[in-house]
Amino acid sequence: MNIHYLQHVPFEGLGSIEEWIRRGGHALGSTRLYRGDPLPGIHTVDLLVVLGGPMNIYEEADYPWLVNEKRFIERAIAAGRRVLGICLGAQLVADVLGARVYANADKEIGWFPVEKTEATSGDGLFEAFPRQIDVFHWHGDTYDIPTGAVHAARSAGCANQAFVYDGRVVGLQFHLETTLDSAQQLIAHGANELVQGRYIQTPQEMLVDASRFDAINRVMHDLLDRLATDSPDQIAPAGGESR
Repeated sequence: MNIHYLQHVPFEGLGSIEEWIRRGGHALGSTRLYRGDPLPGIHTVDLLVVLGGPMNIYEEADYPWLVNEKRFIERAIAAGRRVLGICLGAQLVADVLGARVYANADKEIGWFPVEKTEATSGDGLFEAFPRQIDVFHWHGDTYDIPTGAVHAARSAGCANQAFVYDGRVVGLQFHLETTLDSAQQLIAHGANELVQGRYIQTPQEMLVDASRFDAINRVMHDLLDRLATDSPDQIAPAGGESR
């Protein structure tokens, strides 16, 4: 499989997704938008991963490459490609699908639980997703669920945490790819955001338990396994049997 990722800042990369790509022997390409890399031809991409970043989807005056990036994501979806958007990436996907993106009531930074919605029943991509799991967050904006998409996850601090569109396009407001190292990078570059808030943790709270990263990385890998196959409902959860 040919995988291509769009990166918005040097300190927010693939995280544990890179391990999954290497283990699967997939081809990997990248566009580092912050340094002016060109976008690839749609025909060269099987799975597009759109990563996070500190900018907002509507800051096109400050980040003019957002314009072409949105057009590229839109073309990838129209061409039937598989797409995974994470945090800012999910907001960009929601935007090109016609949904509203706007400031959430609260910023979410740190470990907070999300729960899978009843709407995912029968959805192969989220079949093995835990009913509730603590995940890593770092966002201030949110989105409406795009028309025709399945609302896949919610939390107390943010109603729309994940969606699935057309069985092959996934938006995650939260981070399953984050590792201990990448969390440290986010903390180092986003220290100005770590103020008092209902859903904002201290660096110590975020880094105290390294096993949490292993747990979310396993969920990320399972979701990628399902996104990469034509029959996601046939994949066995870790330790389970295929259906």
